[in-house]
Amino acid sequence: MSYSKFTKLHQQHDILILGNVWDAQSAKIAESSGFQALGSSSHAIANSLGYADGEQIPVDDLLFIVERIVKSVKIPVSVDFESGYSDDPDQVAKYVKQLVDLGVVGINLEDGKVVKSARKLGESNLLADKISAIKAMTKNIFINARTDTYTTKHQSALEETIKRAQIYSQAGADGLFVPLAETKADIQQIVSATTLPLNLFLTDKLPKTPILGDLGVKRLSHGAKIYEYLVATNTKLFHDFLINPKLPK
Repeated sequence: MSYSKFTKLHQQHDILILGNVWDAQSAKIAESSGFQALGSSSHAIANSLGYADGEQIPVDDLLFIVERIVKSVKIPVSVDFESGYSDDPDQVAKYVKQLVDLGVVGINLEDGKVVKSARKLGESNLLADKISAIKAMTKNIFINARTDTYTTKHQSALEETIKRAQIYSQAGADGLFVPLAETKADIQQIVSATTLPLNLFLTDKLPKTPILGDLGVKRLSHGAKIYEYLVATNTKLFHDFLINPKLPK
């Protein structure tokens, strides 16, 4: 599916709920369940291949998994590309061109970075430069600019989010992703302050989906939550099986 068609999914009345997947099998299951589009989970993909989250997985390994996901489904696939696996905007643009060549129609690109297991908020100008470099090389990619103002607990998270939204929009971003923005008041102000379609991350504190739709939210992600649930279930199954070997029903 093309970039333009994927973009239109962010302009429809109903919220675009992404199925966040980590391999070809989970992608096929999500597609058969009725999702309109998929987003990869960088956390889940990295962990499933034995790496920690935070750009520890080699880019070539990520590209291999992404290719298998894209080839296994007919619906659009967006890739969580963290902060681009480089601080060089031109190198990030080259990596993204490889994703586009595989059939990827969108990416998440963030201004945060994991440093010694802690997420740090980076410079907005660096992400803006990466966005500009990507769009200069290939325009047919939906860039969902993620800002980690809330995940890093910035002291003025709302104000800084609005400031960064304007910077990323001017650089050529197609969407805005603000994980852990959860209150109706903050969400409404963010929506009102930008023309970029707003993507939120599903949490227990987030308003119900119909309310989010009324507030103007256009996209909802769940990240690695389903993967983490399955890993916890699998852990218990293996533990129980060793104690009492029998097939689960």
